[in-house]
Amino acid sequence: MKSKNQPSLINLKLMVLSFFFLLVLYVILRSNYSSFQPIKRSSYPSFLSICNKIPPSLATSLVHYATTNVTPQQDLYEVSRTLRVLEKKSPCNFLVFGLGFDSLLWASLNHRGRTVFLEDDKNWMKMVKKQMPSLEIYHVSYETDIKQADELLYKGKSEECKVVGDPRSSKCPLAIKNFPRIVYETEWDVIMVDAPVGSYNRGPGRMNTIYTVGLLAKNKEDGETDVFVHDIERKVEDTFSRAFLCDAYITEEIGRLRHFNIPSHRTIASSRTPFCP
Repeated sequence: MKSKNQPSLINLKLMVLSFFFLLVLYVILRSNYSSFQPIKRSSYPSFLSICNKIPPSLATSLVHYATTNVTPQQDLYEVSRTLRVLEKKSPCNFLVFGLGFDSLLWASLNHRGRTVFLEDDKNWMKMVKKQMPSLEIYHVSYETDIKQADELLYKGKSEECKVVGDPRSSKCPLAIKNFPRIVYETEWDVIMVDAPVGSYNRGPGRMNTIYTVGLLAKNKEDGETDVFVHDIERKVEDTFSRAFLCDAYITEEIGRLRHFNIPSHRTIASSRTPFCP
């Protein structure tokens, strides 16, 4: 005869099933949680430890915030490439297309330099400006649609689009002429193209932005401009950057980021340099 304190067979089965369910739930939660673990500080690029622009701890924290956000613009390895250039060039003139969780990082790493952001989304711009009032942000507008990409690429092959000069006086239909004056009248040392929107076959696309950036870099008084184009896995960013920033000026590709080092076409040494060598 069974003791009253002895669990029945049904109760034992329920206990086993409950234990099994909790075990499965623990495994699932553990795997999901581990995928969102912040990057270990020891895995950050070593050059941050010798950054002489801002305290290393602050630089590390900014990188951590920019690359571990729920929707990061760039990952750690992509960001590290731009940081290496800023480490050498800052304080400098740095032009960034687009606002994001990495904006404060760019402005801070270019300590004592000038970092300018261009953004077309007024609501997003207002929110970022409220959170980071120290950033220098200008509103811009784009008149293109990404569906025009093939047509604009064809027009970009015309002779008038191969003339290097101030975009405002260009006869090429890809040249953007309605940016704030500061964009055209500043000698930019570093330019980041991470906007406007151009995914899922919607938005203005970056066709004209990439072309105009190419003119700004080549029309610089002298020296070289480091240009970064993000999202190169997409057709527009890949095709237009190769065509108008030039294959010959590509220095490196990391993940979805492509780095160009573009020399001025106004210097004596390169006065006869074609639009793309």
